[in-house]
Amino acid sequence: MTILVTASTGQLGRLVIESLLSRGVAASDIVAGARTVEKAADLGVPVVHLDYTDVASIEAALVGVDSVLLISSSEVGQRFAQHKNVIDAAAKAGIGHLVYTSVLKATTSPLILAPEHKATEEAIGASGVPTTLLRNGWYTENYTGLVEQGRQTGELVGSAGAGRVASASRKDYADAAAAVLIGGAEHIGATYELSGDVAWDFNELASVVSEIVGTPVVYRNLTSAEHTAELEAAGLDAGTVGFLVALDANISDGLLGDTSGDLSRLIGRPTTPLAEGLVA
Repeated sequence: MTILVTASTGQLGRLVIESLLSRGVAASDIVAGARTVEKAADLGVPVVHLDYTDVASIEAALVGVDSVLLISSSEVGQRFAQHKNVIDAAAKAGIGHLVYTSVLKATTSPLILAPEHKATEEAIGASGVPTTLLRNGWYTENYTGLVEQGRQTGELVGSAGAGRVASASRKDYADAAAAVLIGGAEHIGATYELSGDVAWDFNELASVVSEIVGTPVVYRNLTSAEHTAELEAAGLDAGTVGFLVALDANISDGLLGDTSGDLSRLIGRPTTPLAEGLVA
């Protein structure tokens, strides 16, 4: 069985390949798809050119492949068109198993990131390609920048209120993808809502950051309007400000706090604790 991992030079893709290798998959049975082939030279597996915007490169990369991990594009606003290129090529090639990294409750959630994932899931369903949906929750690594912010200012600032985030480390999500790719047929048709075992709030995050930096750090909660004003004053562009404030509103509404247990069940161990993930 040959497994193609798209976006293999990204942070998640690299970890998936490492996980596959550590679980006994032969390097010759893994193909790394990369927009820039040279960047994948250190992965230790065969590499092919694969650009989500280049249909010919996708079709060529799928030759001889049995299973595909479609890691969602990082280009917000262009994701669906890029994903659709891969889905169509996978259907044309008769791929036996497509695994897609979506987002929590993609088809029903008002989460700001959900629409492109919803459209992708619908296109996958219409394609007829046997599929597993990995609806990834939030990465702990998304908050590593706050450690230095806490060290320098003694506070974390946001508008998430008492909302909770059930984050997990990127390696946890990578291990889940590897387990599903290896398990193959037993996961076809499944949708997994993946998140950390523990949902934390931002006061708890501040406490963890305090422990890491060795000085007191507190969480200062703002209204959405106040948060917008502070981010604008810091020089962030309007698009970034709108996204960050909307995301905090989503967190306040509880959209990232679910702890289904799917992730720890798939990887066969507890998810990485918040403090350990931030330190790593």
